[in-house]
Amino acid sequence: MLIRRELAGEYPGPRLVSAHTHVILVGFVMMMILGVALWMFPRPDRDDVRYRPALAQAAYWLLTVSTATRFMTEVSSPSAPGPLRRWLTVVAGLGQVVGLGVFFYNLLPRIRSARKAE
Repeated sequence: MLIRRELAGEYPGPRLVSAHTHVILVGFVMMMILGVALWMFPRPDRDDVRYRPALAQAAYWLLTVSTATRFMTEVSSPSAPGPLRRWLTVVAGLGQVVGLGVFFYNLLPRIRSARKAE
């Protein structure tokens, strides 16, 4: 994008900007935030069944596949116009939202308030 803009004078279209933004913000920054959240919050007790590592892994894969799909559909928009590509983009965006929601829902049991000293 930089070379095309600076050397050819061609500015990226809105879909390419959106694809680039989502890969950076969701694919990298948000994944780093999620990883730090898993590390930062206390581990659940062994008998606590509310936190499920398999659900956290499912959220990770849903977010990863959805972000990759969204990137590919937005980048391929000039060569693959049509309703299927548009619907895949929308479904991938919804997958990103659901993946984040599932992750934080699963993380809630690990968030504990400090107990007051009595």
